[in-house]
Parts: sequence; C-alpha cells; structure tokens
Amino acid sequence: MDEQLFFKKLNSFCTSKDIFDFLISVEVMSDTMASGALQRISEVEVDDSGLKNPEEVLENDVFRALCFQFEFESSKLSNTGLLNALQALIKLRIDPQSTLISSLLSESEERLGKGQLTVKNLCALGESLLELEGPGCAMLQQIVNHMQERDVEKWSPREMVMVYKMLQVSVREGEHYQDLLNRLNSVTLAIVPQLSPKFTSIILNTLVVLHETQAVPLITALCKHSVKHIPYFTDDELVNVLEAFLYFGRSEQIFTETLETHVPKSIFTMHPQIVCKVMQYCCQKMILSKPIFDAVAEGLISDADRFTTDQIAECIIPFGILNYLPPSASSLFRKLETILYTRLSHFQPHTLLNLLHSCVLMQRYPVNFLPKIFSPYFLQQLQAQPPGLNRIVTSQLTQLFLTITLECPFYEGPKLLPKYRVKTVVTRHGSEDVHLLKRVKTGLLYLLKKRIYFASEVSTPYFYTVDIEIKLDEEGFVLPAAQCEEVHRRIALCVDGQNRFCVNSHNLLGEEAIKQRHLRLLGYEVVQIPFFEVQNLQNSTKMAEYLHKKIFPHTYGLSC
Repeated sequence: MDEQLFFKKLNSFCTSKDIFDFLISVEVMSDTMASGALQRISEVEVDDSGLKNPEEVLENDVFRALCFQFEFESSKLSNTGLLNALQALIKLRIDPQSTLISSLLSESEERLGKGQLTVKNLCALGESLLELEGPGCAMLQQIVNHMQERDVEKWSPREMVMVYKMLQVSVREGEHYQDLLNRLNSVTLAIVPQLSPKFTSIILNTLVVLHETQAVPLITALCKHSVKHIPYFTDDELVNVLEAFLYFGRSEQIFTETLETHVPKSIFTMHPQIVCKVMQYCCQKMILSKPIFDAVAEGLISDADRFTTDQIAECIIPFGILNYLPPSASSLFRKLETILYTRLSHFQPHTLLNLLHSCVLMQRYPVNFLPKIFSPYFLQQLQAQPPGLNRIVTSQLTQLFLTITLECPFYEGPKLLPKYRVKTVVTRHGSEDVHLLKRVKTGLLYLLKKRIYFASEVSTPYFYTVDIEIKLDEEGFVLPAAQCEEVHRRIALCVDGQNRFCVNSHNLLGEEAIKQRHLRLLGYEVVQIPFFEVQNLQNSTKMAEYLHKKIFPHTYGLSC
C-alpha cells in the first residue's frame, strides 16, 4: 500500500481494535509504516493516567508481531522507523528493562556514536531519553554535543524546543553549553510569533531553569506572545508562563487584562495549583484585580475541598496583603472558619500565622483560633521551622496581639508574652518613599517656620513608627516635637508613597491600612498624605498650602 494512503487511513481510526484490524489487511509494511502504527496506537490508548487497555493492546497478536520484528531486526531499520518505534513503545509503558527497549536503545546509541543521525533524529531520540531515563542520561550529553556542531538556523521550531528541553537537563547536570544556548536564543527570537502555546511555555520554563536573565529581548517577546495563548494553555503550561513572569519581573498590563477575562470563565475547572499561581502573580506584582479576586473567592466558596490547606492559604492571603474584601466576603469567611475548625491541624505553623494575620488586615478577627497562636507550644513550632521567629514573624504576632487589644476587647484568652513582641512592627510591603517624605518635610518647614515643631520617623510605645508627628497643646498651638508635657493632641502624618498602594490604584495595602487604623485607636489624629494628591505640587509654597489645608483645615493662620 502507498505510504501516504496508509497514513491517511491509519489516522482515521480512534481505537486500537480498528488499527489492528486495519494492519491485518495490509500485506506489506515498511518499517516507517509499522512504527507509525505503533505511534497511532499510543496516541489513542494512552492518557494522563497511562495505558487505558493494557491487555487488549499488549497481548494482541499483531502488536506482539510488530514488537518481535523491531526487536530482532533493529539493525535493518531506517533511522525514522527505529526512533519512532522507540518513542511509541516508551509511551505505551513497555518495560524499560525489556530486551525490546534495550535492543532499540543499543542500536540508537551505535548510530549516534557513528554520527548517522539527522537533527530530527537526534531530537526524537532526546525526547525518548527524557521520557525514559530523565536527568542524568549520558546519551543526552552526546546528543547535545552533536547539536552544537549543527546549524541552528536550519532547525524547525519543534527541534529548537526539544534542544531547549535537553539543555535544561544537561546544564543542571553541570555541563556548560552557553554558546549553543546564545545561538538558540538569537534564532528563537525571530520565530516567536510562530510558537504554539506548548512551545512558548516550554521555552519560558527552560529560560527560568537556566537563569537566562540576560536574554531580555527573547523573554520580552515570549511574554508578550503568551498573552494571545492564555485561553489555550493547559494548566501546567500556564503555571510555567506565570512562573516566568514572576522570575523575570515581567508585568504586562494586557497579560493581566487577559487573565481577568480567562480566570472568571474557568475558575470552577482550573486546577488549584494554577489558581494559586495566578494569585501569587497578582500579589507579588501588587495587582488588585477585582475580577480575578472575586472569581477566586467564589471558587473557594463553591468547592474548597479540592484545595489543600496550603493552597487555601495561598489564595486567601493576597486578599489581606492587597486590602480587598470581595462582594462575597461574608460567605468566604464563613467557609474559611469551617475549614479552620475541620482542618486546623493540617495547616503548617507559618502558613496558619500568615493566614490569620491576613484576616486581621481585612478586619476579620479569628478570635477562636488565637489561643492556639499564642500558646507556648505553637510558638515553639514557629521557632523550629524556617524562617523561625524572625522580625517579620514576631511583627505579625505583635500585630495580632495589638489587634485583639484594640479591636477585640471582649477577647479573654491567652495573650502574646512580652518576650515575643517587637518594639517596632516591620512591614514586608510598602516601604517608605524617601523622596516624597523629604518633599513633605520641606513643605512643613515652610509652613511651621522651624524644624523643632515636627519629628520624623518617630518610634511610638505602641509598636509602630510614625512618618511625621506633630504635637498640639489644649488650645491648638503647635508644640516643640521634643516636649512631653501639656501634649493634648498628637497628629500622625502618614506619608504614603506609591509603593504603599496597589499598582495603578488608590487602594492602600493591608499592612499600611491596619497601621493607620491602630494609630487612630491609640489616640492619634491620622492625616494621610498620599502621593497622588501631592505629585503635581510644583514648589514648597504649594506643598505648604496643601499641608495647611490637610493638617489644620479649620485654622486661618498658625501660631507656634
């Protein structure tokens, strides 16, 4: 039978039975046709869980006859027939130690050593070896060494992707192929628009594994190209793409907008791992995407049981960090409370602390679980596991203690022992904007005339540092910052630069929001100076006028 007609008929069959019936009717087959038949069988009979009907395939007389021919006539096979058969049999889960696989591998290795394999052959063999033996296969090194001698510009996209996968393993094994990698990166840049979702994901994943931070043009092109593939990536592929965005510090607005369309449509079928990775992307980039956060909340409410406790925490914590309550907040926190009651022992200590701390950032108070957090045994568990009781962890514990003291006066359980409390709470997000603080101080000096009338970066007895503090007496006169007597009012200026807000938003981050809330409860008059209100003020006079209206709105003139 003509090969073209053979493959056309072969590819029309969807079960191994139909394929075997068809093969019986073919009197003579080339080795290419026979290996193609094995490949088609592997396509229809193998899924993610393995071989669907092992006995029907492996015990079939036609299949056994094909295997016999390949095993005992391997030296007579064409390169294509040999390597396609090897690929198909590995996918069909034939025992790697069997004489059949050993025979095909031995013949492949002999031809590799003699330099008889084309680039296409080398890639097919490399793919089989990765599937069969994984990292550490000596033959892979030989293949990559041969590839170094070939002209990269003549390779197909599939061949280039296969070399990336082999390089990923080879470099991890300690080999160095930077010259080949540089040539590959350069040629790949030109074909990025042609890459499929699968190929885009594989290349990005390889660049992450190989720490290719210098390949900026290629990384940029791949990240932009990945946008159009978002609806078509598998969950694993999308995880790779998101990890690349995180690793290389990329944040494309159109990528986020496309996710905002994709996630709400797919949330109930998305694997929990990809949901977590999307939330990690938003959180790390400080992107408050309400469509994504609302969808994730609905997904957890609907079916939290399919998420592990770590995954539940990874999905909830960004809500606190970015200071956002979804419309379904009441249902979400009822669901979370149920999870905590039924699966509390499943949470790792640091994960549980991060989760409960995130809740108080959103003014949701887990008072029923705080006795556990403040217990000596739990604190010992925190100490024993990385990162231990570092400044961040003790700051979270201190903030939980301060929260129940100020916001939950009805709480009567154990409190955090003084030795675990920090003097000043450290925040992980939203560091001080030095330039903006300097501008505000210059404006205050212009307004108050003397530097003695305000203090900056003031440590309070209440675990927080105030950006700028102004003291007033009973009649409203400004007092010297160093004076401690006759202080009737304390004004805390919170100079909130851009990094204390979500990206492209006026939404204050959770750690800054709780700080300002607590300062008010501690008796301070909190005056927020957000960057977006002062960024266009051109000089000190304008800044002083703004600060006068903001700090002393009812005062015509100032007396110090």
